[in-house]
Amino acid sequence: MAIQITPAQRLSAIGEYYLQRKMKEVAALNAQGLDIVSLGIGGPDMMPPADAIETLCNAARRSDTHSYQLGIGLPELREAFADWYRKYYGVTLDPAKEILPVSGSKEGIIFISLAFVNPGDKVLVPDPGYPTYTSANHLAGAEIVKYDLTQDGGWYPDFDALDKTDLSGVKILWMNYPHMPTGAPARREVFERAVAFGKKHGIVIVNDNPYSFILNTDRQSIFQVEGARDIAIELNSLSKAHNMAGWRMGMIATNPTFMSWILKVKSNIDSGQFKPLMLAAAAALKQDEDWFTGLNAEYRKRREAGEEVMRAMGVEFDPGQRGFHPLGRSFRRHDSKRSKSFHHSGIHLRQKWRTLCAHIALRSGREAQGSRPPHIGMFKVNNFIHHIQKSKIRIRYGRHINE
Repeated sequence: MAIQITPAQRLSAIGEYYLQRKMKEVAALNAQGLDIVSLGIGGPDMMPPADAIETLCNAARRSDTHSYQLGIGLPELREAFADWYRKYYGVTLDPAKEILPVSGSKEGIIFISLAFVNPGDKVLVPDPGYPTYTSANHLAGAEIVKYDLTQDGGWYPDFDALDKTDLSGVKILWMNYPHMPTGAPARREVFERAVAFGKKHGIVIVNDNPYSFILNTDRQSIFQVEGARDIAIELNSLSKAHNMAGWRMGMIATNPTFMSWILKVKSNIDSGQFKPLMLAAAAALKQDEDWFTGLNAEYRKRREAGEEVMRAMGVEFDPGQRGFHPLGRSFRRHDSKRSKSFHHSGIHLRQKWRTLCAHIALRSGREAQGSRPPHIGMFKVNNFIHHIQKSKIRIRYGRHINE
């Protein structure tokens, strides 16, 4: 008799992480000798701060840095995060009780979901938005309720509309400002509405905040709103602002009660982070304003090049967008003249449109080397995140890249 082993039912609601699948696809194409520049993920390609690298190397050579660590992280790192928030956001956090280092925001999202959501509870997830908000809460057994972010609404939640919906069983509202992928900036009045909404309905507000240093000088935190700590959680990260995406260094900030619940989850899942990494992250957080000025000077140059391409293609965009992705809009599939213009530029569009209006995202990526133009693979297309899985753009000079 054949033995039948089946996976947990929770896996039926998710697949392998979408961008990971695409990164593997790009890696396979690169292995074939193609020069693929992926525009599908906000991954910096510049070096982290030099003193962070030096701290990592020096600490790794010591014999006392390779043991298990506490799940709450090093005091030096928690204090560095607190100093960072005080200096750049004007927010005071207790490093002992209100800050928890995590291995990137993605891990933090999972910990928060497991700490607050019971099977059958509901969570409000932005559309468009980061796919992990959906997948992490599926793993926790939550019912996903999407709320639309629209161009006419500035890509912000419509709290008046949400107030009129059935909110029974809703535990968390996820938000992300500055927003990815639309580039909508953080706004104090949006955070104020979110905090008031959360308190009114007993819904935890989680703001994911990794882009506030990218092409942005108006750095905001939800904790700048009075009373936000009673109902809100904020995630932040060194991935974007310090070019440390592969280091997996992030943080959760919230009130001590919420933090104690999240720490119960974290301490039973991991055994802390590598001590030299934490010491290096603390060093990175000590960068002064010159670091961010230099970082954004490079990104601004790249952004301008991307905007030039979009103008040449006749694609509209908002020059006030924050973050890595200048989001184009107002390209319609039945515009044959526009389609021919794309084709003659060596750009081939292949996708199944579910909406008439697409959105094209160009990441401020590295410059092409050599005389030949690069092959470019783009995976972000239109304005609904659940369409991304069935929407593809392949851009290559000369011919299609087949799936």
